[in-house]
Parts: sequence; C-alpha cells; structure tokens
Amino acid sequence: MKARRVTQIIRARPTSDGAGVKLRRSIGSGAQARSDPFLLLDEFSSDDAADYIGGFPAHPHRGFETVTYMLDGHMLHEDHLGHRGDLRSGDVQWMTAGRGIIHSEMPQQTAGRMRGFQLWLNLPARDKMQPAAYRDIPAGDIPVQPLVAGGQLKLIAGQLALDGAILAGPINTDASMATDPIYADVSLPADAGFRQPLGAEHNVVLYVFEGRLEVDGLPVETHHALQLGDGDAVEVQAGAEGARFLLLAGKPLGEPVVQYGPFVMNTHKEIEQAMRDYASGQLTRADAA
Repeated sequence: MKARRVTQIIRARPTSDGAGVKLRRSIGSGAQARSDPFLLLDEFSSDDAADYIGGFPAHPHRGFETVTYMLDGHMLHEDHLGHRGDLRSGDVQWMTAGRGIIHSEMPQQTAGRMRGFQLWLNLPARDKMQPAAYRDIPAGDIPVQPLVAGGQLKLIAGQLALDGAILAGPINTDASMATDPIYADVSLPADAGFRQPLGAEHNVVLYVFEGRLEVDGLPVETHHALQLGDGDAVEVQAGAEGARFLLLAGKPLGEPVVQYGPFVMNTHKEIEQAMRDYASGQLTRADAA
C-alpha cells in the first residue's frame, strides 16, 4: 500500500456566519482551500452563549449537501416545508439542498458548550436540481469501532475495512451518490499510530480538532486541515497528548464550481437563475424548472 503524503495544510480561520456565530473555517476559507468534492468545513466550539446564541436564521441553499455533526449542545433545524430536526450531542443531520431549500439552525440552549461541524459536499450537475431531502441520524445509530492500537473510530458515512472487518456507516454509499463519501471521527491515545486503507479514487482531507497529529513526518496542530495526495492508505500518529480528527474522503466530480454565497452550481448563468428563483419565490417550488 502507498501511504498518502500531505499536499497542503490549511489553518482554520476564525470567522462568523449566520447571526454572528463564531466559528473556524478551513476547507472553503479561500480560493485554493477546496478539495473536490468538499466545498467547506466549519468548526463551531464555544462555552460562551454569546458566541452562538444568534444561530443561523432562515437562509436558502441550492446545489449541494450539508452535513451537521454535533459533538456537544442542542440545535434545532427547521425548513420551509415544516421539517424539524432536533440535534443533540453525537447526532448528525445529512441534508440534500438539491434544487432549493430555506432552513434555519437555531441553538436550543442559553448556556453551556456548543460544539460541532458543518461540512458542505458538492453534488454533480445531474443531481443539483433534485428535490430537497433530509436524514436525521441519532448518535445511537452511528457505529463506533475500537481500534487495535487504542482509541476508536466513529463512522458516519461510507464503508471502511477496519481491523479485518467491514464497518458501514448509517449513510451508506450506493450508485446514486456520485461522491461515494466517507466521514469518520477518529480518536487516538498518546503516541498511537493509525493506518487505514482507502480507495485511490478518493480525495482525502483530515481535520485535527483535538491534540496533535504527525502525518508524513509533519507535525500538525489543532484546528488545521490536511489535504492528502495520491495513494491507497492513510497513515498518521498521535502526539504526546493524543489526537482526535475527522477523516473525510470522496470521489472528485471534476466539474466546474461556481459559488455565490449559499448557491453552488456549475455556471454563472445557473447562479443568476438561482438568485432570480430565490427573489421570486421559485427556489423552493417543486414544479419549477
């Protein structure tokens, strides 16, 4: 097996979104900070309610998927169709915006820790105008596998051959998911190594959110994303304080990406149409062309 080498290290930048929610953005923080099919990765983490209480009031999306993974806290999702998703610690919401959705994400706590991630995953041109859809995944439905070297792997999406067994996440891949996504939360004790076979056809991103990793001989601190190059295995080692990181993998689409705020399409003309549809109320009409 060929271990993947580091091709880029992206430091997560402090920013804010929604109604002033403070977060760190790595993937998507700049024009060169994308990794097809991943468009954006935000980490939100605070014990101060002032940093998150404003939440994300109603806003539109078109053309991609969002994955919200809660580590700590309580967040309520609602959309224009009346769907509600009550996310608590360990829960996941996988939302396909498709041709259009207007939704909100609002904290349901006024004190305590709010921590988690939102990932934006691109859709191929053929699927961008499909109807919007949700899947809410409770923490108890997400498999957790102990690792031989210590620690554990929690698999949200995809399949992995892990220590002689096949582990499947609740978002499993099928022919309809062109990006064949893998999304795992990996925890390692101090100085532990981790080696995971991964298909050479996938692009791979790691995001360190606790402790420190060494990858390809490079020390990587907390709040950094790593883009990895060609190969068929991921090899890392935790630092002296251990490490926790997201393992993200997906098949690249190789299509043009044109983004304007919450809309991600393939051409400027399609973005202009999305803006017109939102202004006219057509964005969320199932019978709109």
